[in-house]
Amino acid sequence: MDLRQEFVLRANAPGSCIAELCREYGVSRKTGYKWLARFEVFGVQGLDDMSRRPRRTVQTSGEVVLRLQELRATHPKWGPKKLRVLLQRSLPEGEAPSVKTIARILDRLGAARIRAPRRPSTSVDRQAPRLLVQGPNDVWTVDFKGWWRTRDGKRCEPLTVRDAFSRYVFCLKALASTSTDVVQPVFEDLFKRFGLPATIHVDNGAPFGSTQSRCGLSRLSAWWLAVGVKPSFSRPASPQDNGGHERMHADVAFELEESASDTLLQQQRACDAWVEEFNHVRPHEALAMQTPATSYVRSSRPFRGIRPVRYKIGMDVRCVKQNGVISLGRDRLFIGTAFSGYQVGVERLAANIVRVHFYELDLGLFELPTVLGTPRRNSATPSTTSAPARCSTKSAGQARSPRPSSTPTLRRPDRTASVTLIKKKRDNKASSGRRKATASKSRRQQPAP
Repeated sequence: MDLRQEFVLRANAPGSCIAELCREYGVSRKTGYKWLARFEVFGVQGLDDMSRRPRRTVQTSGEVVLRLQELRATHPKWGPKKLRVLLQRSLPEGEAPSVKTIARILDRLGAARIRAPRRPSTSVDRQAPRLLVQGPNDVWTVDFKGWWRTRDGKRCEPLTVRDAFSRYVFCLKALASTSTDVVQPVFEDLFKRFGLPATIHVDNGAPFGSTQSRCGLSRLSAWWLAVGVKPSFSRPASPQDNGGHERMHADVAFELEESASDTLLQQQRACDAWVEEFNHVRPHEALAMQTPATSYVRSSRPFRGIRPVRYKIGMDVRCVKQNGVISLGRDRLFIGTAFSGYQVGVERLAANIVRVHFYELDLGLFELPTVLGTPRRNSATPSTTSAPARCSTKSAGQARSPRPSSTPTLRRPDRTASVTLIKKKRDNKASSGRRKATASKSRRQQPAP
């Protein structure tokens, strides 16, 4: 006798306990009651295994499969979720297959996307920058995608700028260089078109930052602060601090770098087309499969150029020279070449201790070798160029600023002595000419032998 039949016969016996029988036969009570219900309806045949085939199967039409093939050929790196959103836009409501169905169709067509194996995760430092992103233009993320060469051999340096909240890509500029003179005009154009963000998050590489400068600022990030944008830096060698931007770079590598254009101009056209598709066509999972263009609005802070400086009353305002130095009395203080041309505020804390400010940023404490307002000791004659001040404290990741070399004193020559020397040379030349003329005349007057 089958165990199921034996279970049903014992369960139908008077005074039987279903729970105890289920524990004895090693089945759940749900399974036991299912066997009893089938026995009452179908008899002994109801205790056999039944077919598990779905009662209703939804067949995907050939037109949908062909449309899916076209979308996959157009977007070879997009997955089933994004392709389903595109199908829903072009098909009547309810006719788009599920994500799993699309994945199975792609697998049967041999067009399934094979994900690369993930690297083992590394521990993330808890000191990572925490940026508050609550709306558009709160944080812009900026970076350079790894360069590649076009088919004519030109180097392409793609600059990418993105809004952290809406994922809207402002710029994918194929530049020929990463210098500040090339990058800064790009940001001037973006600020005029989209307004100013509150913060720009970048890494420590050139031209965005410098670990050898005060507060990690470079010429470009100092200019950001001067126009009213706060720069924020990732930790050195920590791309996970800007993970969303790096993920976008993976799409750029798949769709643009693998099929480089012939020239830099054609590459820029391909980049512009990619940005248009990314912002207005490609659905984003973090936005509930909406496009970034539906979530972004222009900033309410217009770009007005460099802000005027307003330091506290009592601070000395000094202009940073081209070599990064300011003058304080008879001392020279090295601030950094990133601040050349800007005005800084100097706050005197003690006789030889000052604190330097750059807009809202505190650049730290500096120690002066000379007490302000008093002459140097043990100095017979004052020098025209004094030694630079030495920095008393340094921020994390900063090195000691090099001292500018002293310039030797140039003395003006005596004008009277110069005039006398010139007259003496002129007289000697005239007397020499007269002697030569007298000797030539005497030779002509001598009789021939």
